[in-house]
Amino acid sequence: MSKKIFSGVQPTGNLHLGNYLGAIKNFVELNDDADNNCIFCVVDLHAITVKQDPKELKNNIRETVATFIASGIDPKRSIIFNQSSVTAHTEAAWILSCVARMGWLNRMTQFKEKAGKDKEKASIGLYSYPVLMAADILLYDATHVPVGDDQKQHLELCRDIAQKFNNDFEVDNFLQVPEPLIQKEFSRIMSLKDGSKKMSKSEPSDLSRINLTDDKDQIINKIKKAKTDPLPMPSNVKELDKRLEAKNLIGIFSSLTNSNLENSVEKFVGKNFSEFKENLSQVLIDKIEPISQEIKKLLNDQSYLDKTLIEGCEKADLIASKKIKKIKEIVGF
Repeated sequence: MSKKIFSGVQPTGNLHLGNYLGAIKNFVELNDDADNNCIFCVVDLHAITVKQDPKELKNNIRETVATFIASGIDPKRSIIFNQSSVTAHTEAAWILSCVARMGWLNRMTQFKEKAGKDKEKASIGLYSYPVLMAADILLYDATHVPVGDDQKQHLELCRDIAQKFNNDFEVDNFLQVPEPLIQKEFSRIMSLKDGSKKMSKSEPSDLSRINLTDDKDQIINKIKKAKTDPLPMPSNVKELDKRLEAKNLIGIFSSLTNSNLENSVEKFVGKNFSEFKENLSQVLIDKIEPISQEIKKLLNDQSYLDKTLIEGCEKADLIASKKIKKIKEIVGF
């Protein structure tokens, strides 16, 4: 049975290994499955929930598209577009915000984490962006949405909004209630400097992450300096729960080699970390360096990236404009 897949990535620039293993690698596998209809969105409207430099944002949108294509997403098979170019997203977000309830949004833990203690100074957009995320998904009748652990709650909200809209306006199954596609392992890649923190572009030290634009020498240097502990390589998976940095590095190796943790642990039992790191570096170079080279090549061809976006936006708009027209009719506009 074919699946309609929708997912988005914020154009924050400097996408890293965490973005690749947590999302983009999965996108490529979904794109390669002939039974899937995939839509991958550069969610630039979500990006402005925090202040952006306009010139940087424009460049970051192109870089995200380049990363999609360099990683293996084929724009001829899947729709790649940027959210702000399809006006139905903002229209649907307003209508659905009149269906969503304050109590639902108040339960969203990600807003609390991002807004911090001084939430009175956070933008309304940061608070309500899960409703826009719901609009993104529901406009395309997506049956499945690949989500990481941090987005599961938002997808539940999307499902609640769809069900309430259908009930309120007595239109059974008009808005498709989507199912999550959750990676069971390795969806959350941690910092190379601290195994308790998620890998992030906002961490000051560049040594904390593998950027998708890193070259061979940078990858080797970062893995060599990646934090470990003084103990030898673990002898079983249970040990990893108390050894966060070891767990992260072995998880990265497992994800890149498409093997499970047990097999990876078994492969390196009795060996020292330096030998494991050499193996990990080589696996990373084999996977990331071709992507890095292709991203740089694509960024030198801005007209191709812009053409890809224009074509993707036309395809997305064709779908979304029909859906928003029906939504407007249903609510009485």
